[in-house]
Amino acid sequence: MPEHPPQSPPSSQSPPSSQSPSPGQPPPRQVVEIESPEQHAALAHPLRQRLLFSLGHEPATISGLAVRLGTAKGNVAHHLKVLRTAGLVRVAETRKVRGGTEQYYQRVAERMAVAEPRTEGTAAMLGAVAQELGRSPQTTLSLRHVRLSPDKARELAETLARLVDEAEEDADGQPVHGVLVALYEQVRPDADRP
Repeated sequence: MPEHPPQSPPSSQSPPSSQSPSPGQPPPRQVVEIESPEQHAALAHPLRQRLLFSLGHEPATISGLAVRLGTAKGNVAHHLKVLRTAGLVRVAETRKVRGGTEQYYQRVAERMAVAEPRTEGTAAMLGAVAQELGRSPQTTLSLRHVRLSPDKARELAETLARLVDEAEEDADGQPVHGVLVALYEQVRPDADRP
């Protein structure tokens, strides 16, 4: 999932570090498998995808997310509730701030693996990526169709996944870049004919 550069939340306190979990809170899992209908439904909205992108490197508050994503706090709160109900985000920390309570949300896993992608979730993710590309000062987008045997397609998929997995992150404070990799077999026009 692509990531967008984090911005400071509007509160005077800094967000909890993603490197050290809050007391009593386990660190995010490496991967969560998307399997349930609730999880698939939660992924079928571009704003929920963008919320997941934004929570990829550090926890954030509703106010911070609203500013970062350019939308209303009520909208963020609603979509976070859907993601939380689906088990995709959690409250990482709660703090008392200026007489109120502030909750920092975090993804439950660094990555979400969708073994059987659904059209609605894929469309929402691609829509969210398109929105992020439109806001990004630096983008690279490439689409190529190439003829490959099943073995070569599998080898290319493994190479691309390895390349992304092995990319080393720079220190905190550096811009976050999104990387989207897709390899799919194009359906031949005559495949639908009897």
